[in-house]
Amino acid sequence: MGTVVRVDLQGRRVRGWVIAVDVTPPEGMALRPLAGVSGSGPAPELIDLAGWAAWRWAGRSVHFLRTASPPGVVAGLPTLPATPALPVGPVDEVFLEALARPRSVLRLPPAASPLPLVLTAARRGTTLVVTPSLAAAVDLAVELRRAGVATAVVPGEWARAAAGARVVIGARAAAWAPAVDLAAVVVVDEHDEAHQSEASPTWNARDVAAERARRAGAGCVLTSPCPSLEALAWGPVLAPSRTDERAGWPVVDVVDRRREEPLRADLYSPRLVALARSATRGDAGPGLVTVLNRKGRAALLACGSCAELARCETCGAAVAEGDDATLGCRRCGASRPRMCLRCGSTRLKVLRPGVRRARDDLERLAGVAVAEITGDSAAETGDAPVVVGTEAVLHRVTRARAVAFLDLDAELLAPRYRAAEQALALVALAARRVGPKAGGGRLVLQTRLPGHEVVQAALHADPARVTAAEAERRQVLALPPATALAMVSGAPAIAFVEGLRGRAGVEVLGPVSARWLVRAPDHQVLCDALAATPRPPGRLRVAVDPLRV
Repeated sequence: MGTVVRVDLQGRRVRGWVIAVDVTPPEGMALRPLAGVSGSGPAPELIDLAGWAAWRWAGRSVHFLRTASPPGVVAGLPTLPATPALPVGPVDEVFLEALARPRSVLRLPPAASPLPLVLTAARRGTTLVVTPSLAAAVDLAVELRRAGVATAVVPGEWARAAAGARVVIGARAAAWAPAVDLAAVVVVDEHDEAHQSEASPTWNARDVAAERARRAGAGCVLTSPCPSLEALAWGPVLAPSRTDERAGWPVVDVVDRRREEPLRADLYSPRLVALARSATRGDAGPGLVTVLNRKGRAALLACGSCAELARCETCGAAVAEGDDATLGCRRCGASRPRMCLRCGSTRLKVLRPGVRRARDDLERLAGVAVAEITGDSAAETGDAPVVVGTEAVLHRVTRARAVAFLDLDAELLAPRYRAAEQALALVALAARRVGPKAGGGRLVLQTRLPGHEVVQAALHADPARVTAAEAERRQVLALPPATALAMVSGAPAIAFVEGLRGRAGVEVLGPVSARWLVRAPDHQVLCDALAATPRPPGRLRVAVDPLRV
């Protein structure tokens, strides 16, 4: 069971998996020999789990079998030395309580390390750890090995994991890694969107790991500084004392910009400019990191003569200012000269500056060097004491004395149903880069909504303020986790959703931009309906639990 084999199929030699043995072939069907045996593959319990995941995310089992297989041929497993007794040190009672339960959600402050929890779990037996990124897995594995724990980082050390490593750790695909005699599962930062696949099937490592732990009878702990509503609906939440939780957040400065005139206000409050002028580059990183989720020089412009918005003459969307003298449309890709289509004026004023313009303005205002980081740029910051960038800067710069959100309201008011959760996740990540309150770092939130639950949650180190407000809104609006959603798109989507209409408990909404939303009271009803509806030929995309709606 699980062995990876090669099969001759209609003139091609393809990879396959042994998913059953001692099977009687159907009458009249002739068996053919295998073309070859490649090596070890997923364990039998993962084959069953792949079938469940195919139903849960409306995909195919083969996708998950590939994920559960080693990246290369594994002909044999190494012999690992006997696991020594792990040293027993002081253990936080909340960790013991979390691991003693079949399922629990542990709310750790941003500055807290998951290492003590993983070490406590490893004393119970084989522990599977899923992190948002491979870099985070490697860093945690280094600490575990220093503590004397036999650790395998997957996918590179797949064979070592299958041979019986005490801790198996990795990014999203680690939810499918081999783990002998699984005793505990830990998902780090369960709220992080990196745990969910963007490609279809849109499976989430958090849910796979939780189901795997349930089937193995192992305890499962989801950790997060700001647990998602899906996690809170899954299991009870545990948290350290309020004193410890407050100490794990940095000092938060809320810059209330309501008194400023909207037409004259820019991105740079006096508090921010003062921080930039006093910023110095340290050994750990820049003195100030500023976040603005808009690339380019200007994301929205208006004519300085007639006040007409600068829009695309092809599709009507707003055009952005690039590095050259043209205006470009991010919707259709069209470009045109830098001029007003209504009056012909070339004098355009910036209403919504982007990262590049913010860098230039901040350099001029503060008189210091400012580096720029976006998802498309390199992570080199040189000796610049100030860095400005999109949210990618929080993933590239691991330490800073202060982090400031130039326009937090853009995150709070984003047209997405998960906007508040996603904004709090960004704020928590920024808090992690600054460090705990005792370190003296600062988190600066510029906003015209100081009473918003996200701002108040950061100010009081109390993420429950967001979840309480969000849970009520989601219930009223019939949004997850109060319901289950799937997004359907592609050429054959019309025929597919017509097959879904009329099924008990299923509601079809749309279309909007050639996409349909399918809603059901829970995943059992939704996934049963998706599985029972015949798929028409063509390229159909079904995204269960879509992140962006």
